[in-house]
Amino acid sequence: MSRYRGPRLRIVRRLGELPGLTQKTSKKINPPGQHGAASANQKTSPYGLRLKEKQKLRFHYGLNEGQLLKYIRQARQAKGSTGETLLQFLEMRLDNIVYRLGIAPTILAARQLVLHGHIQVNQKPINIPSYQCTINDEIRVRDNKTSRQLVQSFLDLSNKRLLPEHLTFNSETFLAKVIQIIPRSAIGLKMNELLVVEFYSRQA
Repeated sequence: MSRYRGPRLRIVRRLGELPGLTQKTSKKINPPGQHGAASANQKTSPYGLRLKEKQKLRFHYGLNEGQLLKYIRQARQAKGSTGETLLQFLEMRLDNIVYRLGIAPTILAARQLVLHGHIQVNQKPINIPSYQCTINDEIRVRDNKTSRQLVQSFLDLSNKRLLPEHLTFNSETFLAKVIQIIPRSAIGLKMNELLVVEFYSRQA
């Protein structure tokens, strides 16, 4: 299944706030579709609840189905809570860290910065959005006028965004560092990751 490229507000109306997908908010309250108002009052089945949480994760982090399943399998093999480990894997993706630093307005925009070669990791150019960062990795905006002007324009718009406790960032040198694994409390997405694990219980 390919990455979603349709109307983002439609997804937000159906699933709730997804800051990684879009910063926009819809004036409409009901879910999208001809029967949106009626469906808003209907009871959701257990499968529907698990599906909704899975979709939240997919659209927030900009993943396709195969990528998410791969992360689920990796999280199952690791020590600790599968749900929390899954979120930590996703949070340590390079495109997500670029977004969390405030140098891109959404994860999709961060993905473009990485793909276009504006970001370096440990002084090496990395153009793979799914690159898995680790503790003590240094993330830097490439030292050229175009890259830094582009990032500065994003920074000017995101001054109110709080920097997560697992990252440090110097806005003058455009240098960031991963100082620890992100705790569950610092992941701002409102969701139940255990329902995602349950959704994939027969596949992973």
